[in-house]
Amino acid sequence: MVKPIPVLEVFGPTIQGEGMVIGQKTMFVRTGGCDYRCSWCDSAFTWDGTGKSEALQPEEIINRLDALAPSQYKHVTISGGNPLLHQGIAQLIEQLNERGIKTAVETQGSLWQDWLLAVDDVTISPKPPSSGMKTDWDKLDYFIDTLEPSQLSLKVVVFDEIDYAYAKDVHKRYPTTSLYLQVGNEDTTTGDQNRLLTQLLDRYEQLINWTMEDTEMNYVRVLPQLHTLLWGNKRGV
Repeated sequence: MVKPIPVLEVFGPTIQGEGMVIGQKTMFVRTGGCDYRCSWCDSAFTWDGTGKSEALQPEEIINRLDALAPSQYKHVTISGGNPLLHQGIAQLIEQLNERGIKTAVETQGSLWQDWLLAVDDVTISPKPPSSGMKTDWDKLDYFIDTLEPSQLSLKVVVFDEIDYAYAKDVHKRYPTTSLYLQVGNEDTTTGDQNRLLTQLLDRYEQLINWTMEDTEMNYVRVLPQLHTLLWGNKRGV
């Protein structure tokens, strides 16, 4: 039997709110556990003990996806935490691929699993200084060198000018890899949707302005956090 996967949430259909497949209709499988502890993490329940995971086999995960959206999905996003902690995802990817269902994964690029080679959309999201984490550039190099350009993109969340300078360093190091800049959400607990929306749009405009005036960032995409604009900090959407 395959080593089970710790799963916190299975939900959808919804849209992907971030990165290279923003706007894509997708299902979500959120795994537990992370090797990082980002200061502004919007999914801290995956690693801080406040969320409870279930140990599921790939077939059980697919059954839940089918129950939620029978014949209504062709794309599954596996998120976390950091899904790269879990070897059992290899069989999940394999079974989804056999059914003609595309897959997406986002990771910070700190841990490697060979099953990534079978994922359609891989977003590598190295964490900027505001996260409190340190980038292992050698490991990140391995991701960039090993994955196919067609399946790979980089995404950097930007909270301030120091983070923006970090994003520029990422772009200089990997100039041929698609880079997405995304505004960060500083208030991951508020239920005041109108106030959060105003804050996020103001920060998005600032990020756009920095980028538009920067001749070194002519080949980047600047994104909002789409799901947060729509649903605030609500989970499971």
